[in-house]
Amino acid sequence: MSNKIKIFDSTLRDGAQGEGISFSVNDKLKIVAALDNLGITYIEAGNPGSNVKDLEFFKKVKAIKLKNSKIVAFGSTRRKNISAREDPNLDSLIDANTPAIAIFGKSWDFHVSNIIKTSLEENLRMIYDTILYLKEKGKEVIFDAEHFFDGYRANSEYALNALKAAVDGGADAIVLCDTNGGTFPNEVYEITKKVSSIFNIEIGIHCHNDCGMAVANSIMAVNAGATHIQGTYIGFGERCGNANLSSIIPNLQLKMNLNCIPKEQIENLTSSARYIAEISNLKLSHGMPYVGRGAFAHKGGMHIDGVSKASSSFEHISPEVVGNKRRFLMSEVSGKSTLLPLIKKVDRTISKNSPQAQRIIDKLKELEHMGYQYESAEASFELVIRRFLGKYISPFKIDYFKTIGEHSTISHDFTASSIIKVIVGDREEITAEQGNGPVNALNKSLKKALEIFYPQLKEVHLTDYKVRVLDAENATSAKVRVLIESTDGQDSWTTVGVSTDIIEASLIALRDSIEYKLIG
Repeated sequence: MSNKIKIFDSTLRDGAQGEGISFSVNDKLKIVAALDNLGITYIEAGNPGSNVKDLEFFKKVKAIKLKNSKIVAFGSTRRKNISAREDPNLDSLIDANTPAIAIFGKSWDFHVSNIIKTSLEENLRMIYDTILYLKEKGKEVIFDAEHFFDGYRANSEYALNALKAAVDGGADAIVLCDTNGGTFPNEVYEITKKVSSIFNIEIGIHCHNDCGMAVANSIMAVNAGATHIQGTYIGFGERCGNANLSSIIPNLQLKMNLNCIPKEQIENLTSSARYIAEISNLKLSHGMPYVGRGAFAHKGGMHIDGVSKASSSFEHISPEVVGNKRRFLMSEVSGKSTLLPLIKKVDRTISKNSPQAQRIIDKLKELEHMGYQYESAEASFELVIRRFLGKYISPFKIDYFKTIGEHSTISHDFTASSIIKVIVGDREEITAEQGNGPVNALNKSLKKALEIFYPQLKEVHLTDYKVRVLDAENATSAKVRVLIESTDGQDSWTTVGVSTDIIEASLIALRDSIEYKLIG
């Protein structure tokens, strides 16, 4: 097995087929730059013959000087019963002027007979003719054998003949696709091993995650001889998504000593994942391996004590290796070992036995009794520590705010407006904004006022907003807890506010979010 693994990212094409995903041309160009910087071998960017947006993208991407990646255009084999030269979709692939082209073709006899409705022989000719034609045009050609594993189980001889047609046509790589995502790791290993023993060519793997095994299947394919891995960077895609490259890359590079991306880029895995999630307008799962906010989060007392003494006791790698951070989750049952790293971040002179440490724990218990909860709101708790120790002066003061909600019985529209007055030093600023609700309007007016003094706040926006009623028996006079997650495109943080007034609780969390950014 080669020590070099080629990584083929399909975020811009397969990922774009995921529910709720819609990339603008500018979005796609930003993701290309991020993947190229990371050192991804191939970036599959879409089908230039399918829509105007992709055509525009392929024109604009030519202006980007890539350091590491090859842009790949994607399309199908020629249509049945015409020559490759007569197929306009192949002309579009050539006109895209990319160095490499990915061609998918049928390898499952059921699909040939029942979906594209042609003969088994004609399908093999379609594969061969298409690849031969593109090779004559000087292209690197990657053949994606669609539904290969299903096809192999149904008719192994025909599935292998489809690969042979691609190899005979001059394909540079043949990729085995688990298009329905239903194959198990042991099957992937055995079948990939068989293919590797027959064909002396680069073997690839393309897995979907419908059984939750796309990453495992990709790793097993590598064990069987595959040296080309396809997936999407943070795993999103059609149905249950694609193989998650942000998991596969560190698994292969850190655990199996295989070269996927430049060594110096491994520490950028987490920031790249968060950046691509931000562009994709997705919330990155906290539990995502390696790159999620919770990937190295510890709450259990034994775990925290163990990690504090020796990180390898409860962590399979150091979080810094992939650019992530260790987090100790605090609650009313937290001990000093849990809180000490957060306290030391503010004041390194405080030890476990310092009286300040015990007083901070007492303060935490008092606040949690009031309804505050800091397990997921470390940013707010860091501010609590700073204020308690006298290590912090707020960079602004909210002197006054007012929100107004209006509902039209004619249009049935609900709008809200907010007026806010802030004081920064000896200067005052009063702003007003409209929003689609009072919290939205309040957030907009607060940011508008403060961006005059702190332009870096333009980078900050909310990614999540949660409200929980704490004492439901008090009905409409109940306390509520508001959790707000914010991001600046690189880092994310969560803050909390509690009040019997949902607007005030929201404002407390919004204030903390902005203050945390300004001290960061």
